[in-house]
Amino acid sequence: MKKSIFNWSGGKDSALCLYYCLNDKEIEIKYLLTTLSKQHDRISMHGTRKELLQLQAQNIGIELREIYLPESASMEIYDGVIKKALNEFKNEGIEYSIFGDIFLEDLKKYREDRLAEVQMKGLFPLWKKTSTEIIKEFIDSGFKTVIVCVNDRYLDKSFAGRVIDENFLNDLPENVDPCGENGEFHTFVFDGPIFKNKIDYVLGEIVCKEYKAEKKKIDGHGSDKNNYDTTFWYRNILVKSS
Repeated sequence: MKKSIFNWSGGKDSALCLYYCLNDKEIEIKYLLTTLSKQHDRISMHGTRKELLQLQAQNIGIELREIYLPESASMEIYDGVIKKALNEFKNEGIEYSIFGDIFLEDLKKYREDRLAEVQMKGLFPLWKKTSTEIIKEFIDSGFKTVIVCVNDRYLDKSFAGRVIDENFLNDLPENVDPCGENGEFHTFVFDGPIFKNKIDYVLGEIVCKEYKAEKKKIDGHGSDKNNYDTTFWYRNILVKSS
């Protein structure tokens, strides 16, 4: 039995990857692990509110472990915080860390190198599947997800807040990966076979945020590159009042 932590972003690739793992008798998932902004109480890069993350974990039925990062954390700070958490998991007898990565070789190597420092290994259930195959399986399996963030280099802000369906996929420009694996967009999953109940939400305002050069994406999708000046459009997702 592979005793594991699962790196949970709240998005579609995480959800499908977790679905695979929950149906694998060789994998035991002890915790969902998510990094959040300490300043904003939101999932790093995705911008999803903590209360929605916690609703996901409650509906999945796996204990959530939250790691808080300071605003604009350096690579040194990020690596130190993550290494401390991994050592704690290792001391509990956890030997594997699971990721929903698809094809970014540099990101996979980065993860594996950091895990090796604490004598842990990575599992990548979606690795080398095609994005088209993954998004089709995601939809066909009954998952539903909403776009919470788009990279202005690839998509305009009108895509923020849309649900991924066939119409959404048909509207994507040709240079955009259908899973957003290059960081084109991020999602929040609100329904699917891993959930006990659907999460009801309402759309809030759209907020623009700029990131400057030398900030590197590690806990979200996208390559680790220095030329990172870009703009993101975040769509606020709020818990629907009963």
